[in-house]
Amino acid sequence: MLESDTAPESSDQTLLHDIAIPMRDGVHLATDVYLPTNAKGPLPVILERTPYGKHKPSRSELLAGQSSPMNRADLASHFTQAGYAVVFQDCRGRYSSQGEFTKYLSEGPDGFDTIDWIAKQDWCNGRVGMMGLSYAAHTQMAAACLNPPALACMILDSGGFSNAFTCGIRQGGAFELKQATWAWNHAKESRNAEHNPAIRAALEAENIFAWFKSMPWSKGRSPVRWDEDYEDYLLEQWRHGTFDSYRQKIGLYAEGYYDTLPNIPVALMSSWYDAYVKTTFDNFAGLSRSAQRPLQLIMGPWTHGDRTKRVIGDVDFGAKALFEQNVATDWLAYRLNWFNRHLKQAKVQEEPRVRLFLMGGGGGRRTQQNKLDHGGEWIEADHWPLPGTKFEHWHIHRSGTLAKDRPAPNAASQSYHFDPLNPVPTIGGALTSGQPVFVGGAFDQREDERFFGCMNSGLPLSGRRDVLSFESETLRDDLAIIGPIKIELWVTSDQPDTDFTAKLIDVYPPSADWPLGFAMNLTDGIFRCRYRNSFAKPEPIQRGEIFKIEIEPFATANLFKAGHRIRLDISSSNFPKYDVNPNSYEPEGEGRLPRVAINTVFMDEQHPSRVNLPVVDHSQLKFWKMPAKL
Repeated sequence: MLESDTAPESSDQTLLHDIAIPMRDGVHLATDVYLPTNAKGPLPVILERTPYGKHKPSRSELLAGQSSPMNRADLASHFTQAGYAVVFQDCRGRYSSQGEFTKYLSEGPDGFDTIDWIAKQDWCNGRVGMMGLSYAAHTQMAAACLNPPALACMILDSGGFSNAFTCGIRQGGAFELKQATWAWNHAKESRNAEHNPAIRAALEAENIFAWFKSMPWSKGRSPVRWDEDYEDYLLEQWRHGTFDSYRQKIGLYAEGYYDTLPNIPVALMSSWYDAYVKTTFDNFAGLSRSAQRPLQLIMGPWTHGDRTKRVIGDVDFGAKALFEQNVATDWLAYRLNWFNRHLKQAKVQEEPRVRLFLMGGGGGRRTQQNKLDHGGEWIEADHWPLPGTKFEHWHIHRSGTLAKDRPAPNAASQSYHFDPLNPVPTIGGALTSGQPVFVGGAFDQREDERFFGCMNSGLPLSGRRDVLSFESETLRDDLAIIGPIKIELWVTSDQPDTDFTAKLIDVYPPSADWPLGFAMNLTDGIFRCRYRNSFAKPEPIQRGEIFKIEIEPFATANLFKAGHRIRLDISSSNFPKYDVNPNSYEPEGEGRLPRVAINTVFMDEQHPSRVNLPVVDHSQLKFWKMPAKL
């Protein structure tokens, strides 16, 4: 039954408010439909499904210079004026929708049923496009895996799980603790908290920082315990460490559906300091299997959804970093152009298949805002990795150097104590949803009281005894590193399980503005050694066993300027980005008996530990400049 709230007479659109759309199991999802007031005939439809409140502004709906995002009515108006119906829906168990919320797992069938219902309405012409950031991108890919006939195109902004086991819930076997902060933050908006203000008050009163010092959490022993439903799904995610059928469900595993997904146009956007870099590139590769599918890929220098910012962390990427007037007129114009092309078959100006922001090239000065001037510019291409990419092996050496020279034949290694009770603190990186405990972005890799877990303010992370740091010689020429990164390490440990981490860093030399230089993080990764032989079958490390692991940080694009150095940091923790391995081989998320491990990295001819860097000839790059009319 429709509840129609008609907008004022001066409005250009009519709102059908809180329509209760039935799902296959009888649950009804609350949905708002915006229709052009004077529309003639059925229309193409734009759909966004969100857990964040269909009535609330999406934080990413900003234009440059705006301090607050557009409300839903204003956002809808931009599209209804162009002849579209616009639909916003609350996900199951969130806000006005019925049912129980279990993160990610209902979005496939719910999305299919919603699109099917829309296609049957007299105001729909049978063509539906989807859009949305983050979770609203996950909902799109989940629905697409079930092939709804009316789904005609998508814009996946910073999300749309390719495989949540390798990006989004876990990485390299380790658990992403953004899931813990998300659960605590959003349990405050749960159905239980809405009905019982005491639950919300209790959640808000919890000291989340203290709880992060008391991990792992367990049933009834967490800051989320006030809402059992949210605590239960979080602990289930955390404790299910193996890659099996549980991890291959619709909503978590688009990789298993690439060959059966509808052959529809898809735009993919993310950014180098976003949590979904791997998801975006994996989706691009998987969806590219269909040569006829129109695809676009955009990668900016931002954190999650922050396309209107040029300063990310403590680094200024310059005026070219903004999406507006560099990629398109603005984000609204880009989406309207995409939908006009693929929902209305309108002739619009063609755009490159791939646009990437190449970080670097700035003067390195300290800006008036006390940020590092790193700079950057946009490049375009037809493929990823870029044509002509040369993958170079840079080896680590016992001397602390990082070089293309192979290591000496004589046995060489370095060992360190990894104490799970004193983990290496997270200082920026590709992160989202970590507030108030941790934040993403580019920062000098130096302990600072702004970052959780830092106890020695001013100490570079390379100064810690549990960090092995390897630097190249000073670069004589500019070096463009653009593409996927892989670190191969030969390692051992005296404990039955442990982690190894790796971080790629652009090291600025000391200067008048930066007397100690500036070690800018580019990308990082982790690997949990119980999964060294298989993510589906964990095995304890055998004493004396030397084995090879591969750490896959997110891809990056950075111009290392002449005079800089390339640095690779190796350790065994990066907390609170990832959960800390207790080294004890206890079940995932249940380790209460932490052990100090002696971890060893080998670097000799028989065990050549190295980073594989994608090198591109800077002079051959095609730089993108936005046409005046785009």
